[in-house]
Amino acid sequence: MANVKLGFVPTRRSIFSAPDAIKYRGLTADRFRALGIDFVDITDINEEGLLYDDQDVDKIAAKFRAEGVDGIMLAHCNFGTEYVCARLAKKLGLPVLLWGPLDERPEPDGVRLRDTQCGLFATGKVLRRFQVPFTYLTNCRLNDPVFERGVRDFLAVCNVVKRFRNIRILQISTRPFDFWTTMCNEGELLEKFNIQLAPVPMTELTEEVKAVKDERTKQEKVLEYIRENMEIQIKDEEVENVAALAVAMKNLVEKYGCQAAAIQCWNALQTELGIMPCAANAILNDEGIPVVCETDIHGAITALMVEAAGMDETRGFFADWTIRHPDIESGELLQHCGPWPVSVAREKAKLTYPLAFEHPGSLTAEAKHGDVTLCRFDGDNGEYSLLLGRAKGVEGPKCMGTYLWVEVENIKRLEAKIVEGPYIHHCVGIHKDVVPVLYEACKYIGVKPDLYDPIEEEVKAYLRGE
Repeated sequence: MANVKLGFVPTRRSIFSAPDAIKYRGLTADRFRALGIDFVDITDINEEGLLYDDQDVDKIAAKFRAEGVDGIMLAHCNFGTEYVCARLAKKLGLPVLLWGPLDERPEPDGVRLRDTQCGLFATGKVLRRFQVPFTYLTNCRLNDPVFERGVRDFLAVCNVVKRFRNIRILQISTRPFDFWTTMCNEGELLEKFNIQLAPVPMTELTEEVKAVKDERTKQEKVLEYIRENMEIQIKDEEVENVAALAVAMKNLVEKYGCQAAAIQCWNALQTELGIMPCAANAILNDEGIPVVCETDIHGAITALMVEAAGMDETRGFFADWTIRHPDIESGELLQHCGPWPVSVAREKAKLTYPLAFEHPGSLTAEAKHGDVTLCRFDGDNGEYSLLLGRAKGVEGPKCMGTYLWVEVENIKRLEAKIVEGPYIHHCVGIHKDVVPVLYEACKYIGVKPDLYDPIEEEVKAYLRGE
């Protein structure tokens, strides 16, 4: 599971009740502890543990950087001091959650202790003036279900942003010649997003496979995993190559400090090892190291974003959009040669041959049904966006490889989106609704969210706490 640390910044304004603000600072911290939220407070910055003085901004920023905070919550415990909140948020450059507890009934004499909602209006405006993107959690009580949901969703947003801003992908060889669709602009990815590639030639991978076979300890552990989790239908020496390849790719991912890999899965690898890499990819995918096919760098980026949005609790799967469902009007086949993690399978995966190639080393298994999120990070001509939406797994004809028949709201609309671009025939799916999290994360990373169904108002309503 992801470890996301929240910077807790309770704030007040002098003309409202300081004791009440201190009270709500403590109540909010207690609620975080009850929810198991990892947070850093500012109780050591001043006597009140509240942000209201400009002199404390640098101290708080220094503390949060030292603690490795991933996002901040500006908790308006009374009206709040909007300009110091904005200065702190601008200085940190992290995702910002703006929230305040619902105001109580005015006192019998007409006095109001907090005016929190009014302060939220003020801070929202000043954050915009500072050009600081922020997420708004509706004015609510600490025990309202929407509070927990909003905080947890924000932590997932922080996880996506943290992951996206620190991406390094192992690129194993060039893209296959025939796959012009998977070309990417390495320089532009670095300049726009700090996304780094670590390119290695195919020979470096095959040499690492040889080294793994010589040492054998790690290979034996993977062989044990294969025997336990897969129905083996290929030769023993081919199974050993699958295990060695998985270990070799993981070694190179770690050597170059990467979080994911994109491999030229054909044809050079088959000349060297005699296998497809699909099952090896699946093994690493189940370990939380996405490995995508056909050197699809944008696909690897998508996989990292999707799993981060799911707080690394659920594995994603890298798929082709392939053919329409023969019986369901808005049905579609998601399929690939066999690289999906076995944890998403509906049945025991067979370690066998793929659909379109003669070499062994791929999995065949239908994925679990249920609700899924489908998305694709992509771009061309200097503009990048994230295609995303929902689908549900449905019954359909038996297929080879790893596959899932899905139904969407309008396949023709989705089909046009993919054809007209900037997307290609690849996507990443996950058995979890992460659409609102990814939609919200886009505002922090400079990527346009592109919903393939007209659900934007529904997503916004969810994020508002409706």
